[in-house]
Amino acid sequence: MDERKQKQYQEYVKKVTPTHSLPMQMLHAFITGGIICMIGQGILNYAGSMGLDKETAGSVCSLLLVLTSVILTGFNIYPRITKWGGAGALVPITGFANSVAAPAIEFKKEGQVFGVGCKIFTIAGPVILYGIFTSWVLGVIYWAWKMMMGA
Repeated sequence: MDERKQKQYQEYVKKVTPTHSLPMQMLHAFITGGIICMIGQGILNYAGSMGLDKETAGSVCSLLLVLTSVILTGFNIYPRITKWGGAGALVPITGFANSVAAPAIEFKKEGQVFGVGCKIFTIAGPVILYGIFTSWVLGVIYWAWKMMMGA
């Protein structure tokens, strides 16, 4: 009896478990990331043609990509892009903006302090923390290396 139920359960799991094709996932990620990069390059080119220097144009590009990502997250469009594009949508700056905005939007009903304030960095917090810490460690190593080399 148990063996039969186990077999039925295994068949059910096999039936409902989605199958993924790695080449297709990679293609989707490539297309999604490529489109995001093309949009970013278009913003950079346009900002440059408006007379902005390279650094300012880069800042404008970053701000517009983050703003667009947050707006698309608010309208529940970016999660669908992420579902289709995978890492192609999660890795760029737009994915980071989505990871900050999504929990804030989701927990908004719990209030400004305990909802938005506490949950906004649920995903992004560790990225910021370890990014800053790693930068500090590498800075100390660089400083020590320069001191040893006498530069």
